[in-house]
This record gives sequence, structure tokens and C-alpha cells, in this order.
Amino acid sequence: MIEILSTKKLTNPQKELLLKENINCFDEDFIKISPIEFESPTVIENAIFASKNAVKSILDREITIKNCFCVGDKTEAYLKKKGFSVTEKSYQAQALAEQIVRKHSEKEFTLFCGNIRREELPKLLKKNQIKLSEIEVYKTALTSKNMIRTYDGVLFFSPSAVESFAQRNLFEETTVFCIGKTTEAEARKHTNNIITANRSTIENVIIQVIKHYK
Repeated sequence: MIEILSTKKLTNPQKELLLKENINCFDEDFIKISPIEFESPTVIENAIFASKNAVKSILDREITIKNCFCVGDKTEAYLKKKGFSVTEKSYQAQALAEQIVRKHSEKEFTLFCGNIRREELPKLLKKNQIKLSEIEVYKTALTSKNMIRTYDGVLFFSPSAVESFAQRNLFEETTVFCIGKTTEAEARKHTNNIITANRSTIENVIIQVIKHYK
């Protein structure tokens, strides 16, 4: 039987999808997300969310957001579920930044982010003189574990998880499955044996695993 490791805890239905294809999945959380105290204006015209974690971190605050710009299907779906209006969505932070530069360059933005965040989006907006404020709303801690053994495949859902895994484990001949291009870029520091999902969802990563091992 094929044995893989997910660096994020999966739901039982997600693991069942793999088991049906004779793929046994072990899962461990290689990062820990914790909301932190922060100060924010009570009304924000244009907010950027690169992850669902950022959205979760602002929900219990009295913040009115008029327009949301986000990365990924899950982030968009979660924003809409919580009653927010999504103006633009892209599958990568770089692509979202390019959309903003092309279509919304006259606006001002607030980026809700974690302590470990990618540079692409802020860098591109600042390069194009688009006003951007950043508010840190959660912290990502690396919770690396020595897995002792190797797996046929390892699943990564963030660049931070790749960094955490690499602290105490080798990639060797393992096939790496990544949720998106930014995670792939981090994984390429350690291996070229990478398959990247074509949609940034956990389910699509699982689909890529099943297709690869069929």
C-alpha cells in the first residue's frame, strides 16, 4: 500500500478518499496558527486576505469591510459565508496583486496577514505606488517533528509547513504535493520531485495524489 504524510490534519472524509484508492495517509500539523491582539480601523474600504486564517482572526472584531480581495477558493467561500463581499479573487498572491494593479490602482488597501507572509503582493503594490497598510492578525509557529521514516509522498499546504518539515526531515526520493505556486517555490529549495495542484484546495491536492499513484 502507498503511504503518504500530510503536514496538516485532514478530515476523515478526506482520508477516506485516499483509502479507497489504497493510499494510507498519516497526518500531523507541522505549523500552529494563533490569533493575536491587533489594532484596526473600524471601517475599511478595501481589504486583502491571502488566507482563511486571516479572515478567521478578524471575525470577532467590530470591523466593517466594504470590498474584499482574496487568494484561493476556500478563502473566497469563507468570506462569502461570513457575509463579506468579494470583489476580486485569484489563486496566487502575485496574480491578485497584478489584478489590483491593472484594475484598482487608484484605491487604498489594507492587508490582513500573519507574521510570516510572502513578499510578492506588498512588493508589487508598493512598486506601483498603490497605498497599502498591513495589519498582523495571527502568528504562525513551526511545530516540526522528526518522522524517523520516509513516505512515498508528502503533502504541503503552505510554505511555512515546508520550512517546518525541512527542519527535521529529508526529502530524498519522496514525491512532494503542493497546494499552490508559493508552496511549490519553497519546496523547490529541497527537491524538484513536485506535483502542484491546479486549484488551491485540499481536495485538489488529494486528487493529484490519487492520479499520481493510479
